[in-house]
Amino acid sequence: MKKFLFAGGFAALLIAASLLLTQSSTVYSHCEIPCGIYGDLTRITLLYEDIATVEKSMMQITALSKEDPVNVNQIIRWVNNKEQHCDKIQHVVTQYFMTQRIKPATAADGANYEKYVAQLTTLHGMLIHAMKAKQTTDLANIEQLRAGVKRLSTLYFAEADLEHLKQHHPEGK
Repeated sequence: MKKFLFAGGFAALLIAASLLLTQSSTVYSHCEIPCGIYGDLTRITLLYEDIATVEKSMMQITALSKEDPVNVNQIIRWVNNKEQHCDKIQHVVTQYFMTQRIKPATAADGANYEKYVAQLTTLHGMLIHAMKAKQTTDLANIEQLRAGVKRLSTLYFAEADLEHLKQHHPEGK
């Protein structure tokens, strides 16, 4: 009898362990340790990819909503996709650029302060348009997000990096 209970308990433990191991979780791409591994140009590339994904999601939601009968399942999948990529945009803007890369400046710093305020204003605008992109399928928010990435790039990068962006990202021209 003891052998049977032990085997049953062991089986239950294995099942519980396998369930825990197979559960998915969200993993973010940056840990906020100043390791120098993550690159600014790569973050811009990811922002452009996420914006393109949100745009495609919006277009799919709009098109699927016009079908008869409406495929609610596919619409929900595209809405979820749009939400996830807007979250990624907001994450890169806040957790990467605002908290780690944009260096604070005081009013006494003159031109550095003006640049700092312009960078923060641009990033804040991107957060707002990512939020609005979650709420709607208005493609104007996509254009504003792309304009925000382009403006951030001109405020943040040196001229050589801007040339690289222009070559690899048609949106940044």
